[in-house]
Amino acid sequence: MRAITAMAAAAAVAFGASGAIAQRPQPTPEQRIERLERQIDELQRRVFPKGRPAATAGFPEDPAATQSSVVSLDQRLDSLERQMTDLLRQTEENGNRVRNVESAVGQLRSDTDQRMATLEQRIAAATAPAPVTTDLVPPATTPPTTQRPRPSGTSPRPSGTSPRASAETAPATAAPLGGLAVPASDPGEDAYTEGFRMWEAGQYDDAITALRAFVSAYPKHRRASYANNLIGRALLDKGEPRAAAEALLANYRNNPGGERAPDSLFYLGQALLKLGQPAQACKAYSELDAVYGAKIRPDLKKLESDAKAQANCG
Repeated sequence: MRAITAMAAAAAVAFGASGAIAQRPQPTPEQRIERLERQIDELQRRVFPKGRPAATAGFPEDPAATQSSVVSLDQRLDSLERQMTDLLRQTEENGNRVRNVESAVGQLRSDTDQRMATLEQRIAAATAPAPVTTDLVPPATTPPTTQRPRPSGTSPRPSGTSPRASAETAPATAAPLGGLAVPASDPGEDAYTEGFRMWEAGQYDDAITALRAFVSAYPKHRRASYANNLIGRALLDKGEPRAAAEALLANYRNNPGGERAPDSLFYLGQALLKLGQPAQACKAYSELDAVYGAKIRPDLKKLESDAKAQANCG
């Protein structure tokens, strides 16, 4: 009897408990999934306290790469590499073209400048002879040698620069007319003739004084070139090569178109030889050839040839 009562009580309790359970609300599938996810996260935190490894870090949101996407990506990378290669090649080719153009432009500019300089030199040479270089002026270190002037009326001593070795001739002072001498009407010509006669007679100091007076009185006279050249020759004949070189160089520089400018260049070389400067003398002869060339008189050309041999000009 007691056993039956106990079993009935137990059944009543169980029935009451099952009724209570039946009355509870059942979780939805989403709630159950969330609960499972929380439990798994908790479990992973306990198993991996330092963080989950990459293989168990969970699923990424993006889908995994497929074979077709990998192939497409490789093809795109290959295309980009080919395009980069083409760009590099084109850049190098363009750089080479630019360098070639710059080189051609530079060469053209250099050729143009050279041609312009040549034309300018030709124009300058056609308008006026180039002046002699400054290194033809004898240095001031060698003292000039002096000789006593020759007495008036004595004949000059023969030398490589004597009056007889030159082409200097006395200008005509009178013109014949019916057997009578008619005086020249040019006072400047008469003044130059007087100085020339003094030089020809070896009266160098008197000749220099007379010729300088003529040049001062008639600086535009055609004989001015003759007179200045003869002053230099007189100084050279009287044994003053340094003063002669200065006078001859001044005559050439101040009046390069004068009739005796070539002679002044030649006798400048002679004065430099007297000063013991054969190399400078050769420069004077070279200047003579470069400036006057075929205009040099035959007699002066012959004297120049002999002088070059004496100076050992190459």
